[in-house]
Amino acid sequence: MRPTLRIRAVLALATALILLVPAASAHEGTSVGKLAIEVGFVNEPAYVGQPNGVQLILVNDGKPVKDLGASLTVEVGFGDETSEPQTLEPWFFYEDGSLESGNPGEYRYYFIPSQPGPYTFHFQGKVDGQAIDESFTSSSKGFSEVADPATAAFPAVAAPTNEELATRVDQEAQRTDDAITQAEAASSDARSAADSARNIAVIGLLVGAIGVIAAIAALATRKRA
Repeated sequence: MRPTLRIRAVLALATALILLVPAASAHEGTSVGKLAIEVGFVNEPAYVGQPNGVQLILVNDGKPVKDLGASLTVEVGFGDETSEPQTLEPWFFYEDGSLESGNPGEYRYYFIPSQPGPYTFHFQGKVDGQAIDESFTSSSKGFSEVADPATAAFPAVAAPTNEELATRVDQEAQRTDDAITQAEAASSDARSAADSARNIAVIGLLVGAIGVIAAIAALATRKRA
């Protein structure tokens, strides 16, 4: 091999290795029988509020799984919350038996992460007759945890995080509730004062009426005398 070709081959191999390292570190894999499973986020690093999704790559006995259909579902979990089972869509397309686009054996389910932290992808069902019940949780040793976009923003944005916004919303809601309670109490006091004033007015009218009747009676008595 000539030196120029050797150098090109070495550079090509180095480039391939560099490209492979992030892909391997950004995903997590396991095997069930002859089935190889690779899982990760579609876009890594993953950020809160950015469109993303579950990426699943299936290879059975060395061949990509091309006909998964609805036999396998995924549930996305975060903390104590878990989504409904979701169907994975193929991320490849065949036309007349030939590959037109995508990566055979790759399936995806898209969603938008709303909170930073670790997410769990739970797969259940069957693949080529093989029963599957596997969970994968993002971590520093597996696929990416979801991060706050402020950590990667440039220039830095002095904007509140989702958690800070949620805290402010809760605080404002509490203030609104307190204001409503105070208004209801003030309205109740006003109604009580109005009722008291009405009662005093009625008593005054009655006293006045009694006085008028007494005066009329005294006048009539005086005239008879």
